[in-house]
Amino acid sequence: MNPKYRLSTLALSIGLCAAAYPAAAQNPPQPPPAATAAVPGAARGPRPPAPTRDPHTPGYVDAKELPDGAVPSPTADGNFILGPTHNPAPEQAVQSGVPQGDVYEFTIESSESKIYSGIARETTGGMRPDPDHPGRMLVSSHPAPYTRKVAVYVPKQYVAGTVAPFIVGADGPDRLLFPVLDNLIAQKRIPVMIAISIGNGSGDAQGSERGLEYDTMSGLYAEFVEKEILPRVEKQYNVKLTKDPDGRATMGGSSGGSAAMEMAWYHPELYHRVLTYSGTYVNQQWPENPETLHGAWEFHEHLIPNSAKKPIRIWMEVGDRDNLSTRDDYHDWVLANEKMAKVLADKGYHYQFVFAKNAGHTDRTVKQQTLAEALEYVWQGYPKK
Repeated sequence: MNPKYRLSTLALSIGLCAAAYPAAAQNPPQPPPAATAAVPGAARGPRPPAPTRDPHTPGYVDAKELPDGAVPSPTADGNFILGPTHNPAPEQAVQSGVPQGDVYEFTIESSESKIYSGIARETTGGMRPDPDHPGRMLVSSHPAPYTRKVAVYVPKQYVAGTVAPFIVGADGPDRLLFPVLDNLIAQKRIPVMIAISIGNGSGDAQGSERGLEYDTMSGLYAEFVEKEILPRVEKQYNVKLTKDPDGRATMGGSSGGSAAMEMAWYHPELYHRVLTYSGTYVNQQWPENPETLHGAWEFHEHLIPNSAKKPIRIWMEVGDRDNLSTRDDYHDWVLANEKMAKVLADKGYHYQFVFAKNAGHTDRTVKQQTLAEALEYVWQGYPKK
């Protein structure tokens, strides 16, 4: 059933304090005041700071510890640990003599979409404890319009009307992405490619439009992009986007990261390359789906281990102070990404997993340090013309 028709109040196995942050890059969080005790039905106090996790914790994947400030080779598969210093990579800055691509922007109203008409969580009682099921929550939402912003990057080297590879990003516009593409394309480290950076439909977590789009375990968001975004990009900016899934990549942070993986997992005929920061491979799904009862936690719990290997290449990052809720067993972002690395390795996927010390959720400094290398890794094997 199409999720937009399933907006009745449902019980969810989620932690109220574990709502995924928007994937826009951010600095490491400062410790907030101590949280007040949770009282059913009462206003919740400030979120406690996430504990710092040790990358050598028993049960985590074995990983190579890199010198402080270093990043992995873009040709190396496997698991890596970044040191605590996260200086921006030189590719993050605008460089003299490097052609700068054009960035165009347009907006889409919810009334224009046949797939996502728009919802928002109720402002009063939108998320509340389920009195019949301890540890679960009830979520209520209502129809609500939205305006979505989309940014399109076209490199100077692109020849109008020719077929090009591209990357689709969540929670756009992503201002950190475009200068990196300029520099990597000029250095012939990635192909001449288009980037489509798509804003979410507003809100966050269960009951919101963003949560519905990004945390639903299905191919619907990829279908939305295919049917309602890409044709408009081609028409308005005189570009032709490849139909070859090997020339198509997805990226995102937090729930935008799980959305990126969902796009490739449910539609491998459309996307083969994935890049995620602090991927929400946890249970943020709403409405519930009995086929994927634990939301994106199912990727490492059942889907990847129990499925034939798919033609997906993925780069992943998590921070040592990434999100954690102890309300249930399905809201530890660090553990979820560690489990992703393990099952990907067991299945023989090409992947690179980066554990960043001194880093919070979708940490801006880590992204500035690693994005160039991550893009180069993700595009390994594709012709660089």
